[in-house]
Amino acid sequence: MANKPFNTPSSEAYDLLMHRRSVKTRDMQDPSPDREALEKILAAGMRVPDHGKLAPWRFVVLTGPERAKLGKAITDGMIAEFESSPKVAEKMSGYATQAPTLIIAVYSPNTSRPIPEWEQKLSTGAACQNMVIAATALGYGAQWLTGWASYSKYVARALNMTADEKIAGFMFFGSHSRSPTERPRPNPADHVTWGWPADAAE
Repeated sequence: MANKPFNTPSSEAYDLLMHRRSVKTRDMQDPSPDREALEKILAAGMRVPDHGKLAPWRFVVLTGPERAKLGKAITDGMIAEFESSPKVAEKMSGYATQAPTLIIAVYSPNTSRPIPEWEQKLSTGAACQNMVIAATALGYGAQWLTGWASYSKYVARALNMTADEKIAGFMFFGSHSRSPTERPRPNPADHVTWGWPADAAE
């Protein structure tokens, strides 16, 4: 690995990107990525553009019964923040156990250098995407989710997050129980301008 040249062209890597598809958590099953695979996924997540070398992210890995602790935090949070009934809140307890493995991506801004917060958020998003791609390359299904729990102050406190930190996503991983199907994709022509915008409009 250390002696391999950087930026080696790979048509296989491009093909992977063009055929990558998120796998729904309900379509995931064991075996999940083992410790070695998870360390590879996490290492790939940290090889992203990062202005100022701030590493403005951290990750919480939950497997097995550890996932249920997040489920309880979500249930308790719905009761505390929304005054939901225990019966209604209990329906969300299984959120964290939808797939065999869960990595919570936490945006953790670094103020040691004057790098705009927006750029640090972009780096965190890139880390999450790299993890999804790495998991796919290793043969696992991956889905990056957010939802109410991502913004819950109660859940953040349960995870011992600081006031400045935010949950960038819940990253679920497992093996495919069935192959995913394609979904509609944007037409590049609708989102790309070739040339300086003022000239292109003439």
